[in-house]
Amino acid sequence: MRIAIVNDMLMAREALRRAIAKIPDCTLAWIARDGAEAVQRCTDDTPDLILMDLLMPIMDGVAATRRIMSQTPCAILVVTATVEGQATKVIEALGAGALDAVQTPVLELSGQLGLASTLELKIEAIRPLTNRDRSHLGRFTGTLRQKPAPINPLVVIGASAGGPAALATILRDLPVNFLAPIIVVQHLDAQFAPSLASWLGGQSTLAVRIACEGDQPRPGYVLIASTNDHLIFVDSKTLGYTREPRQTFYRPSVDVFFESVADLWRGDVVGILLTGMGKDGAKGLKTLRNSGAVTIAQGPESCLVYGMPKAAVELDAAVEILALKEIAPFLTNSLKSSSHGGYK
Repeated sequence: MRIAIVNDMLMAREALRRAIAKIPDCTLAWIARDGAEAVQRCTDDTPDLILMDLLMPIMDGVAATRRIMSQTPCAILVVTATVEGQATKVIEALGAGALDAVQTPVLELSGQLGLASTLELKIEAIRPLTNRDRSHLGRFTGTLRQKPAPINPLVVIGASAGGPAALATILRDLPVNFLAPIIVVQHLDAQFAPSLASWLGGQSTLAVRIACEGDQPRPGYVLIASTNDHLIFVDSKTLGYTREPRQTFYRPSVDVFFESVADLWRGDVVGILLTGMGKDGAKGLKTLRNSGAVTIAQGPESCLVYGMPKAAVELDAAVEILALKEIAPFLTNSLKSSSHGGYK
């Protein structure tokens, strides 16, 4: 895997260069000292992965990520010295198409690298995406059949890589009087969940906040899973968190949440699986479909990473396969804007 470094700090560039040298089958593609230089270098030589700093002169990491993803898209990992202090900018970069964020390794006086193992884990998680599958599996264009108005309509969404930008697109296109509660499980370190909720809230007329233990979904609110434990329904109305199952790679898990919805929610459900690596959410979406829910997978052309939705399609878990811009109109047209709610 060819990896590029974009960073204006000499010590950081050297630490990243040494970290890359220690990872099997990884080589240094090139180094840029600011975002504008990175955009140009990508045009001439697009790498498999970019390690993108946030705070740089001329053009910062958010703007550079946005330009690169629109012109010469490739995998981007935000690598910054102050992940916690730059949470808002991290979310903006993720919204622009970056896949994840990690703290910059530290080049210690002894010559050893601190925090390099965390960077390596992130790179290994991204490695499969450098050969990501964007093959078109077709899409369904049907509409919901006539059915009685539900008592408790609910929209549940799972997402991973590319999810923040996809979620923003959906939420900004929903009307302020959209009546179904929305609950989101996004693969993201818990430290970024509050910033994600705040950033998405700025994109939507709906209220967006993190989901807390004991919350009950309400129309007009979007709740975001906010810990590294699994978000679940603990009864037919109430949300909670659990460490079980412990062996799941993704925490929080979309599968675990969707299955709890199928088991406990009393009302009609629309389940949506958006862009993301891996297969998390596919089995859960199938469980939702088997329980009578309307299920949607994001189509391949609009996915940053066509992994999770593809797995759902292969399981025949999706009633509908829709381009990203079609999802909000589908929801709006399906759920009547009336005091009683209901599906057309």
